[in-house]
Amino acid sequence: MTNKYANWERLESVIRWANMTTNFFAIYIGLNRAENLYHIKRGNYGISFDLADRIVKCFPEINRTWLLTGAGTMLNSELVAGNEIAYYNDEVENILPDLKRYSPIANICLPSISGCEIVARTYQRAMCEPTCAVTELFLKRVELDEIIQGNEYVLVLKDNSVIWRKLRLTANEQEWRLVARNRDDFEDIIITQKNIAQAWRVIAKTAIMSS
Repeated sequence: MTNKYANWERLESVIRWANMTTNFFAIYIGLNRAENLYHIKRGNYGISFDLADRIVKCFPEINRTWLLTGAGTMLNSELVAGNEIAYYNDEVENILPDLKRYSPIANICLPSISGCEIVARTYQRAMCEPTCAVTELFLKRVELDEIIQGNEYVLVLKDNSVIWRKLRLTANEQEWRLVARNRDDFEDIIITQKNIAQAWRVIAKTAIMSS
């Protein structure tokens, strides 16, 4: 007997892998709303070719055949081995405003951190753990219209200053609120989109703790 909820189980696995809520995931892949995904959750529909294509376009690591049929594994085998990521032995605040001047000291291969383009370190206290000596950020460059509320980003402003914060929307569509992890010591920052030169999504981070 066919499990009518198997489509949702696969789709939910992808959403969890992408570390998104269902609503954010729907917006990220280009849907106007998440209702279509909830229909799949209720067992009303399966995963359509259009939906599978949207997902694979945004997440090429996902196996389209598995998504549609359940055959095989969730991740494409050639990508499970991992992509080489450029590792810079310098601070993100230095390299991002003028990345072409810097050369990575090595390429690292981490299959669980897909979509990452570069790795660099930062000492920004606003977002680091209190006992953290240094944090390494795994970053992917994104366009401004790809930014999703609630995720962490490193933003390069047009004056070449670099800010790492969690992003929140405001009532003004042209402004964003940047929220620190350590809000007791760092106030929220309001910036306008026109002042942003680059946006990098924080895919993952590692913390080196103080001894």
